[in-house]
Amino acid sequence: MSTINGAAGASRTTLAPPGTNNTRPKSTPGLIPTNNVTTKEGVTVRTRIDPTLTVDDVVRQLCVNLKVTEPSSNFALRDKDTDELIVNENLRKTIKNKANLKLVNAPNIEAAEIVQKLIVRDEKTLKMALWSLKKFIREEKFAQEFLTRGGLSELAEVICTEHGNTLAYALEAMHNLMDLEYGWSTFDNTFIFSVVQILSSPTSLINVCRPATAILKKLVEADPMNAPGPLIASSSRSPPIAPPGSVYRYGFQIVFQQMRREKGSLETVVNRLGSADTAMILHSMMLINSLLSHVSDTEWDEFISELERLNVRKAVIRLMSSHNIDDLTSSILDFQANIVRVTYRKKSTLVEPEVELLHESILEYIWKFSRVQEGRDGDGQVLKWRKLGFSTENLVSEFEQVGELGLDCLRNFVADDPEFFSKVVLEQLSRPAERRCPIARSSNEIVELLSEHWMIFAPAYSTSTTYQPFFLNFYRVHTLATHFFLRMWNESGSAAGDFSRIVALTRSQVKVALQSENVKPWHEVEHDFLDCEYRAVRDRQMQELEAEDDLLSKVPVRNLKEKITRESAEFVRQQRIQCLLQGAWFVNGIPIPANGLSRRPNGQWRFMRLDNGLKYLHYVDSAVKFPVRNGLEDLPERIEIAAISLIATGTCAPPQNILRDQLDLPPPTNLTPSPLSFSLLTATEGSLADQIAPDQSRWADWTDGLNMLRRDSGHVTSDETAGYIKALTEIGLKIKLLDLSGEKVDIPSGLLAGPPPSNTDFFFSDVI
Repeated sequence: MSTINGAAGASRTTLAPPGTNNTRPKSTPGLIPTNNVTTKEGVTVRTRIDPTLTVDDVVRQLCVNLKVTEPSSNFALRDKDTDELIVNENLRKTIKNKANLKLVNAPNIEAAEIVQKLIVRDEKTLKMALWSLKKFIREEKFAQEFLTRGGLSELAEVICTEHGNTLAYALEAMHNLMDLEYGWSTFDNTFIFSVVQILSSPTSLINVCRPATAILKKLVEADPMNAPGPLIASSSRSPPIAPPGSVYRYGFQIVFQQMRREKGSLETVVNRLGSADTAMILHSMMLINSLLSHVSDTEWDEFISELERLNVRKAVIRLMSSHNIDDLTSSILDFQANIVRVTYRKKSTLVEPEVELLHESILEYIWKFSRVQEGRDGDGQVLKWRKLGFSTENLVSEFEQVGELGLDCLRNFVADDPEFFSKVVLEQLSRPAERRCPIARSSNEIVELLSEHWMIFAPAYSTSTTYQPFFLNFYRVHTLATHFFLRMWNESGSAAGDFSRIVALTRSQVKVALQSENVKPWHEVEHDFLDCEYRAVRDRQMQELEAEDDLLSKVPVRNLKEKITRESAEFVRQQRIQCLLQGAWFVNGIPIPANGLSRRPNGQWRFMRLDNGLKYLHYVDSAVKFPVRNGLEDLPERIEIAAISLIATGTCAPPQNILRDQLDLPPPTNLTPSPLSFSLLTATEGSLADQIAPDQSRWADWTDGLNMLRRDSGHVTSDETAGYIKALTEIGLKIKLLDLSGEKVDIPSGLLAGPPPSNTDFFFSDVI
């Protein structure tokens, strides 16, 4: 490339549309701001640029004025301070802000040079090339040229062979490239395995592990089911196939297959939840959440069992007590919501010992530590599982309501103290049949009580807005509650007919013991279950019964409530997204702590609106509010929803000069975070937006609406949204119950299925 001729520093020119004088009339000086344009050689030109010009026209006239012999298409303009590429969409804003500009290689020229440096692999230039690459790769023109010239394969080769900071820059560049929805559909298993090895290596630097973790997260989420376009149908047993060239061709199965090959890779990810580096914890949490959100049916049992073996719940509980950082809070709540789905799936998975070897081995373990002998009843029937407190010998039906979750809970109860379990079983068998406590049946009933308390209804997302460490300790809480049940049975001298009464006592105690769990210490939970007196519990329960309707505790009503809760959650979700589609004005906040990666807004106010495709947030910054037309014409800037990793709350303060009577905010203090603020954060590049809502309702609409749009989201942010879901559920339930009570329909506590038909010679008639 030839150099631009001229003297450094003092020249001045005015760039105007073709066919006009190049000099402004004397009556209008200063209407157009002056920008400094600097070349690579240090030549600076003070220039007034007409905002009606295109960027191509500006570059062309600059090249003419500076006597450049190369074609103007070889050049581009960038912001000197931020390196942002100047395009037609941001040219007017750049001129208005009097930004310092620089004349540089065009993106296609820059891309060609960087690809060449990747091929040559000169140690002196490679690192700088990668540093530039990770910044420029998000630009459309640059990315297309980079990919066309085979840059992707060269970058992948660098990742597979380099180390240290060079490797870190290469991984960051690859992660940034994967923000595009095209161009990276050619990764093979060798490359994915290399990333897994980098992630798992004990010698890898933190700045290497972070982008490696983020790349695996991207690959997990690039599942064919997430593809925006139509999918190619596959066989009935196989998932759909993404169209040729689509990047949505990876997913959980492909990534987990490579993690299996590298022994200890998942353990490394879980162990990094204890890292001293908050960003590393965040990336690890986000990868675990993505794996949980996208785990396939074929690997479900293996993956969940491995996570449980690694005690990931305990690691997250430690984070709950040691971290109050908003971005971690969001990921922890996502994990909590994922465990709700895991728990529901276990609860709805049938126990089939004749089919599932794992179920059979767990039952053998339970029977072994009961230390009782199989026998026969008075009718000559096998007497085995009834000795442990089941109602029948048919374990499929016994675990029908609680599924695999109930089986796991009983196993954990036994494993907590095998000697105690054996002692209790033998003690009950020594009593008359009508005085025995049905231990196994009690265990299953407590699983139902805890599921009801924590609303294990498999909603699209969790309605809890606070930490639930006791929920993550589900098995330990179940063991405590089962001990409580046994103690209440013994202290009250109960008989077989008193079973429902002890269940009601336990339900009451569960509510008391698990209240305020986000702040309550564990030792108090143990005290509530193990040290409370029967009389005190009974007196409190009688007071509660005076204010409650026994109808709500019946199984059909609880099932109806689950159904209405799911419907209410989906209704609120659609309402929140509609608010985003309508758009709203926000104040541009000041990040706390100050984030140097945040873009500085051009005005005090910002209007944001979600596009109909639910892929981009379009916005405009302004010094004053103005009527925004429907559509996106007034909103030149945009943020890609897929780039948003977290919606953090309470992150920024209002500007000092804001008209505070326009906002529902507390009195001003120096950089005090607003409770109505939120930030849209990426995994690596800081904040995309720092906003303050005008009121609590708008804040709830947007924070929850944006959370519901994210692929790996699983929770709501505001108590307001959770309250709406709860209120709609209660109203819907009351209406349904009024219909039944008005007709004086008797609601049974449960229904027993009749015997199956003896043959298939029947049909269902139409009911008129």
